[in-house]
Amino acid sequence: MSVSDLRPRLGGPIPKFKEYHIWKAIWCLSRESPLGRKSLSNRLNIGEGSTRTILTILQDAGIVIIRKNGISLSPDGKITWSEVMMDVQPMEDDNLTIGEYNCAVRVPRAGVRVNMGCEERDAAIKAGATGATTLLYNNGMLIFPGNEYPVNPKSQRTIQNLFELHNDDAIIIGTASTPELAEEGAVTAALELIGGLRLSHDKPETMASMNINELIAFAFMVHDLVGGLPTCAKPRDSLGVRIENGRVVDNAYTGAVMEEVLEVGTTIRRIAVSGPYKGIRVIVSPVEIDGKVVASIGVVDVRTMAGINNPIRLQEDDDY
Repeated sequence: MSVSDLRPRLGGPIPKFKEYHIWKAIWCLSRESPLGRKSLSNRLNIGEGSTRTILTILQDAGIVIIRKNGISLSPDGKITWSEVMMDVQPMEDDNLTIGEYNCAVRVPRAGVRVNMGCEERDAAIKAGATGATTLLYNNGMLIFPGNEYPVNPKSQRTIQNLFELHNDDAIIIGTASTPELAEEGAVTAALELIGGLRLSHDKPETMASMNINELIAFAFMVHDLVGGLPTCAKPRDSLGVRIENGRVVDNAYTGAVMEEVLEVGTTIRRIAVSGPYKGIRVIVSPVEIDGKVVASIGVVDVRTMAGINNPIRLQEDDDY
């Protein structure tokens, strides 16, 4: 089963998000963490399904750590943020823009990348904004690119009240019919200016070889092999999934036995004492790659609830 085979089982609409939303997720986590997925979804103003996909992308890149108490930036994530860091502030100024709402973004040390400002304007318009104005800061002055013409003093004071400016900073002011589109336009233009997000990080080979999507695919395979019994899978450093009746019913799952298996690294057969399968026999095994336990996967033998006396053993029979 390939990862693409999961799409019809997971169901729901195709996630709708842009690079802007991935950047804003990192921005939110740099300001406040740990954050729950629902809280992050509200801050991004997108659905939880799209937020879940963004978190998968960030987790696979080693940028976030997902634990029971919420989502945080990893050490690599903090490095990534330092590379794509921008300051974002709503702005009121009718001298520089034409839209009803404005949002200013300071892009550190990006002034040398600016040509005439047309590229940033076009990127903002493609993102849904009305337009964007690009400014450069040097020697205490904000100027328009290309002609070194300074902005009016009132606009300069407004921007300097928003940001601590440094030589070679670029300021992009997005303008739009809503505050949200103004921000998205400005940030999108800024991302275009710096060359987009750089999410590639060197990760240990064992972790790179089984990301969350691959673990879900593996869990579905086990689910099929054991005749559709409830199946759970959890990576070491994030929450896992619970599968019933051929579909994911919980994508933020963990359990005491699963956590114990991750610690001891051996199969455990036990009656669950808590959680959704309390009182039912569970069998959980470690998933090892190159001698390292990277996940745990388990099956819930709900047949024992019906009085069946030959519960599944999930171990080798004599004739195999």
